[in-house]
Amino acid sequence: MKLAGRLDHIEPFYVMECAKAAVELSRTAACDPARGGRPMIFLNIGEPDFTAPPRVLQAAQDCLQGGRTQYTQATGLPALRERLSRGDAQRLPADVAPERIVITAGASAALQLACLALVERGDEVLMPDPSYPCNRHFVAAADGIARLLPASPEHRFQPDADAVRAAWTPATRGVLLASPSNPTGTSIAFDEMGRIVDVVRAHGGFAMVDEIYLGLSFDDAFGHTALAHGDDVISINSFSKYFSMTGWRLGWLVLPPQLVAPVERLAQNLYICPSSPAQHAALACFEPESIAEFERRRSEFRARRDFLVPALDAMGLRVPVMPDGAFYAWADCSAHADSSWDFCFQLMKEAQVAITPGRDFGPHAAERYIRLSYASSMQQLRDAVHRLQQLLSVSR
Repeated sequence: MKLAGRLDHIEPFYVMECAKAAVELSRTAACDPARGGRPMIFLNIGEPDFTAPPRVLQAAQDCLQGGRTQYTQATGLPALRERLSRGDAQRLPADVAPERIVITAGASAALQLACLALVERGDEVLMPDPSYPCNRHFVAAADGIARLLPASPEHRFQPDADAVRAAWTPATRGVLLASPSNPTGTSIAFDEMGRIVDVVRAHGGFAMVDEIYLGLSFDDAFGHTALAHGDDVISINSFSKYFSMTGWRLGWLVLPPQLVAPVERLAQNLYICPSSPAQHAALACFEPESIAEFERRRSEFRARRDFLVPALDAMGLRVPVMPDGAFYAWADCSAHADSSWDFCFQLMKEAQVAITPGRDFGPHAAERYIRLSYASSMQQLRDAVHRLQQLLSVSR
């Protein structure tokens, strides 16, 4: 059977390949306390250890028991679109018209819909290296070309307006940014984001910003939505991270008014609608009890960051830029190994700690960096640090 040529431009998701190897190893004697081993500690997956809070779970149960499981509009429940438009959570602005909001089956569906609506065969989309691999693959799935702009620690692993201007060619269609970023946890400063949007606007392109970690910002200097820079900015967001609803598969787009109808047409054909129980449950995310819990969790993530980053620096896994959001540390492992891929498998086998190598996030300095997720409990982070200290003090 002949496969479509676009698959040639979509690489494996190495995060998940490493995760499969870690799970297989976790089932061996090395990770079985009954046989003298110790359990694997997973710091490789970007999934909060918190789940949906009680009010959200109760709202889901009420929805199921009340039989509210029918299709919704392709753009989502009007009540949820309206609630998102009022802001107050996830650092959302309070002046976005609900008609500009489209509820989607996770941020992944939001990115796919936006790329299908805007990217044609051969169009280039600029994005930073390092960046989340699936974002460039959404561009490839729309037959576009992701052009990665190497981003250094001096620029917080993010592009600036000068880099975007210099990289723009007649084939460039727009930019796809992420702030805060996976894998670095770093954001683009508010004023710099405005300058990037101005460059894109001057070229008649689109500015698409992945803001799924915006609610998990820790620094007021960076935690601002790109939507403040104009109605032509496209924002992608999700209930997975700040709202701890990963498996519920619910996200949303904020679109320029003229893009809503084309995206709705695509959504009608590709998905019909997002999960209706998930949408009804998500309304409970905005109740005061839920918001208080989400903010408590954000403080917990910050405390984990403040523990983990200095500990990594002290053992020679330098984090050159303090993450200002999300729950990732992007650490330089070159003091210990020439290959981040081999280093991660060494840690997996010898310390029973699963970490993600840089290969997924772009070729620039991929062998130098590893990504650690601090979405695990503080106790697991302490145990992981202890194991790494033991191993790395011996190997140095």
